[in-house]
This record gives sequence, C-alpha cells and structure tokens, in this order.
Amino acid sequence: MSQASDLKRIDELRSLLTQANIAYYEHNDPTMSDREFDAMLVELEHLETAHPEAWSDDSPTRVVGGGLIESFETVSHAVPMQSIDNTYTIDEVRAWQKRVAGEGELPLLTCDPKIDGVAVSLRYEQGRLVRGVTRGDGVRGDDITAQVKRIREVPIRLSGEPPEVLEVRGELFMPNAVFEQVNAEREAEGDSLFANARNLTAGTLKSLDTSIVARRHLSFVAHGRGEIDGLMAGGYAAFQDAVGRLGIPISPLVRSTTDVDELIEWIEDFAEHRDTLGYGVDGMVVRVDDFSLQASLGATSKAPRWCIAFKYPAEQGRTVLEQVDWQVGRNGTLTPRATMRPIELAGTTVSHATLHNIEEIRRKDIRIGDSVWVEKAGEIIPQVVSVITEARTGGEQVIEPPEVCPACGGPVGPEGPRVFCLNPECPAQLRERIAWFAGRGQMDIDGLGEKVVDQLVDAGLISHIADLYAIQVEDLIPLDRFGLQSAENLVAAIDSSRSRGLARVLAAIGIRQIGRSAARTLATHFEDLQALQGASLEELAELSDFGDITAGLLHGFLHSDIGEDLFSRLVEAGVDVRSDLYQLGGSEGSVWSGKRVVLTGTLSDFVRRELTERLEALGATVSGTVSAKTDLVIAGKKAGSKLEKARGLGVEVWDERRLAAELGDG
Repeated sequence: MSQASDLKRIDELRSLLTQANIAYYEHNDPTMSDREFDAMLVELEHLETAHPEAWSDDSPTRVVGGGLIESFETVSHAVPMQSIDNTYTIDEVRAWQKRVAGEGELPLLTCDPKIDGVAVSLRYEQGRLVRGVTRGDGVRGDDITAQVKRIREVPIRLSGEPPEVLEVRGELFMPNAVFEQVNAEREAEGDSLFANARNLTAGTLKSLDTSIVARRHLSFVAHGRGEIDGLMAGGYAAFQDAVGRLGIPISPLVRSTTDVDELIEWIEDFAEHRDTLGYGVDGMVVRVDDFSLQASLGATSKAPRWCIAFKYPAEQGRTVLEQVDWQVGRNGTLTPRATMRPIELAGTTVSHATLHNIEEIRRKDIRIGDSVWVEKAGEIIPQVVSVITEARTGGEQVIEPPEVCPACGGPVGPEGPRVFCLNPECPAQLRERIAWFAGRGQMDIDGLGEKVVDQLVDAGLISHIADLYAIQVEDLIPLDRFGLQSAENLVAAIDSSRSRGLARVLAAIGIRQIGRSAARTLATHFEDLQALQGASLEELAELSDFGDITAGLLHGFLHSDIGEDLFSRLVEAGVDVRSDLYQLGGSEGSVWSGKRVVLTGTLSDFVRRELTERLEALGATVSGTVSAKTDLVIAGKKAGSKLEKARGLGVEVWDERRLAAELGDG
C-alpha cells in the first residue's frame, strides 16, 4: 500500500476503534467482538510502527479503557491501572513465554481465569474500605465507593491483622443467573436486552441509586495490587493467599508452574468446563509470579510485559436471518431483533439475536435473507457477527428502520445511531414516562413510584399523563396496599403538583433533549406556554446551549398533534403552565443569572439536590463538569479533580461559607 493509503487506513482504524471503545465502556453496548477489535488494534499498531509521522497520544493503541462517567467524582490511581494484552493462539502464548524467559530458564508462571466483568480498585486503610474506583483511563477512574459498599462480597473491614494500606485490584461481575433474571424482566416489559452480564454490571455501577446495586447481587474476585504498605508477599500466588486470609474473595482456580507444556494443558482443559462456573469467563490470564521480575520486565504505555491474556474464541454458528422486528423500550428506543433459523450454540437452541442499532446494521451490511455467523456475546446473548456475502443470491432485503412506531403508529426520529418513538403517549413507554413525570426534579409527586404506576396502569385508571389529575380517593382504595390515608395522601400530592410551573412541566413530559437545564432555560425566556408555542424555530435555536437539532425537536413537538393535545389536556386538568422563573431569569440584578456553576466535594451545610434547584431557580445552570465555560466552582470537603481542574483553568472557587453569604444565609 502507498503512504497515503496507509495514513488513510490509520485514521479509519482510529475512528472505528474509538467508536467501539465508547460503545463498550461508556454506553455498555459493544458494536464488535473482542477478536474483531483486537485484530484492528494489531493492524493499527503495525501501521503506526511503519509510519512514526502519524504518532498520536490519543490513539487507541495508547489509551486504556473508555473514559470517565461525568456524574461521578474522578480520582487518580496511586499506581496506574493498566489493561492486559490479549492473544488468541497457543503459539502466541509460547512466543510470549520465550520473551519472558530470554536466555534463561522459564520463571514460575501463575494463571487464573479471566472473568468478564468490570475492573476496579479497592483501597483499604488500617483495614477499613475507604475507596472504590473504576479503572477509567488507567490513570484516573470514577469514585464508586458508595456503590461498592452495597456489594455483600466486598468486605467493609478486613479480618486478621491488615496492613496500613492495601489496594486490591479485581473484577466486579454478575452471576449468570442474576443476569438472566434481569433480562427476563426487561423482555416482559418490552425493553431492549442487555448484551451480556459485563454490560449490565457496568450499568449497575453507574447507578446513583445504590439500592439497585444491592439488588443486583454483584460478586468480586481479586486479581492484582496497587499501592501497598505493610503486607509482605514476593509473588502473585503468595499475595492471593495473603489477601484471602484478610477476607477478600480470591479465585480458587489459581495454579502455578514452571513447565510451559503443563500451563498450556491447563488452558486447553479449562476451555471444556468454563461454561459450568455460573459466571462469564472469556480467557485465562498468565503472569510471571515473582514481583521483582515483573518490575524488571516493565510495561508499555498500555499494558505490562509480564502478563498476557489468552482469550477463548466464542462459539459461532451459521444460520439464516429470516426477519427483523423493532422492539420499543420504555424510554422510546427502537431496538432491532433478528429472528433466525434455529441453531445449536453453546449448548442452547438460538433463534434470536441482537442487532444493536441501525448504524451497526449498515456497518456490517446485514440484510434479511443473509447467511450469517452468530456467536454468543459474553457466552450469553447471541449477536450477528458477520455476513457471509458469498452466499448471497440477490434476493436479500436491505433493512431500514421503521417510519412509524410499531407499538403505537406514532412518529419516530433518529438520535445518533439509535431510533426513538417520539410519541409520549406510546403504550410501550407509558409506565416509564409517568414514573419520570412524577419523579423528584420533575413534578415531584410523593408516593407515585414505579410499583404504584404499574397498579394504576393495570387497573385502567391511567392511559395518558393527564389522567393522573382525574384520580379520586375512591379509585385507589380497592388497589393493593392502599388504605384511606395513603389514598388521600397520593391524591393530595397529585393535586399539589399542578402548581409546579412551566419549567417542571417541560422537564417532566419527556420531550427529546429537553431535560431540567433546557427546561429552565426556556422558562427564563418565555413567560408561559402560549409564549413558548409562539416562538419561531430561529428564536429557539438562538437560546443558550440549544442549537438547530434541539430547537427542531422542541419546535416539532410543540406543533405536533400529539404535543398540542398533551398540553391541552394538562391545561384542562388545571396544571399551571406559567413560568415562575421568567422575571427572575431575565433580571439584570441576579448575580446568578446565566452563570455556569459546578458543585464538587462533600457539602456540609447544603443538600446537593436542594442547592441545585435553588441555584437554577435563581437563573444559574448547574453542570457536572468543569470546563473553560464554567463561571464558578463551589467546593465542599474532599473536593478532588474538579477543584484541581478549576484552579488550573483559573475558574473562581467558593467555599460553603462564601456561598451562604452570597445567598443571604448568614
């Protein structure tokens, strides 16, 4: 290939791998198999070696993981948390072994199963768990301490005589039985299924509601170390024994040898029964046992040289894709699901597979009638890996997204790679939309949680958001767990929500891309719903942080039959659609008007949610990330990377005392 062709291919591979990383780590929705990803990564490494002029620090060959979750505090790892290089053949394992041994004898090697979960670091000080952090980008990760403390298998206090400092790296994962139960519940509710247990584990750890973490019954197994002060262990096997005695879960399948043939026999034998463990295992990690030798061997910018992961190939089968159905999730997402000729795969009969989204279908050029290769992603959920194009007859049918929602016949629209139903009255979305409408930060209807919503829908009391305001006490008393007092309380809570104002209503009804911040922006610029409905597309696009796409979605909804009917019914039900932020937001005298504010650290004198609502009511925009556009950072105790970034950017920082004074709280 020419230099120009190579450079073009480098850009193409970087783009594909970056998108795959975002899909895998941030959206937990993988768009390619591990083998396909690693093959592209190896190709990119070879091309970058041949063309040093194309060097980039942002290349996927030098970046670990997939970034950070904005809604969590990010913290630095005391010791970098690298990934492990993968290999797919025994010959590559032997080649790695020769590099490790050099001219001498093979050192002691230790191997254990590679669990398909989420890598985390647990830090104990004087035997007490003080922090749990995701791997993140390898240098910094997300603080998930509150989530980790709800996982029963993770000890809050260590047994015996713990060291002064102990950082244990390991894998958080979900047992197959729990994963299958969650997916069965989602399928019954019409939601898209999680591709594998690893994705669901990652999604669970992102939840700010730690009760969800507790319900998901995650497990943990240690497989590495970070900063340590006070624990003596010369190698990996000894380290595992030591932390196991402290009460930290370790793998019972760790084995050590100096015989490479014995090692390879273990790897091959384990492939026969790894499916019986009850959790996902996608490989075997082989490492040099001796810590001092590990230090001598060192690491690349991405992975250590002293270990390697042998990845077992996922079982694949050939079949024919016969039909594609689009399932509507509770948030309106339309997910394509393939129906295929049944085949036996990994011990089960497979007739359905996920196709992820329309962009993935187009990237792989999947068509109805195609012969396809199917594999079980994470050994559980089947997915179409590739098309056998040479088997095409010419009669295959190109797959297009539906023009209307298959559940309600309403309009649909794209957002990135996904397609959404835009009808807020879609029956497939009704329960979720009502629960969102009633939630804190929206209409704040106390007592109207998901279970009560289910009862109201099942009883036929509500088929539209506005139906909430017609519910009477006598309608509720016949329902399970409702007495006179609880029925009166709920009706009173619904009644009081009528006066929340325009911003809350706009945030609550579920217009695409109109969340709380955008709703408040609208409420500061328009005095009531009528004024908003009279705004032109150009006026909306000129609002702060709107732009053409958001303005188009809002304008289209406001003037659609569905939108006009929804607002008409809410107004008829007595819901106040005037803005209580209009004069305040437009006031030149408010020091908060138009300010971008970030809250970080632990606040002693304020409740974060209440403070956010108060600042937004004063005209500020409260953001979760610090950038050059940030006007002010309010820092509580133990403020971390956001405070550091603010100082680096020269952003003004206040403590709680200054904030209280500015708010007139003394």
